[in-house]
Amino acid sequence: MPLPIRISHDSAEPLYHQIAEQLRSLIISGKLPPGTTLPSIRELAAETECSVITVRRVYQELEGEGLVITRQGTGTFVADVGSERRNQFLLTSVRETLTQALERLRMSGLTEDEIRGMFEEAMRFVFREERGEQR
Repeated sequence: MPLPIRISHDSAEPLYHQIAEQLRSLIISGKLPPGTTLPSIRELAAETECSVITVRRVYQELEGEGLVITRQGTGTFVADVGSERRNQFLLTSVRETLTQALERLRMSGLTEDEIRGMFEEAMRFVFREERGEQR
């Protein structure tokens, strides 16, 4: 089963990180439910056009995080993460994404007040329906 992982060989982000982040996201979001058999290391290496060592490292990291389980001779499977742990991962992921966005805004030369204004405007836009506003 091919995984919906898209990597860019032109990106400054290492292949290992691209694969790990996307697999982590698929598992945490539930798009890969517990018990799902992941491609073998060789299969995923071929799919992503990277080395077997890179994929082995990704699987080892995810296993260390408790997201996958490897059974010798049978393969690598998505672990049952549990809702509390899934929520922890989601919050961490959202914080990291928000932090990266804020750092990019700061590096673009915007002041803290300008960034805060943009953030507040985005919050109003996102939550407008909850306040009874139309799109």
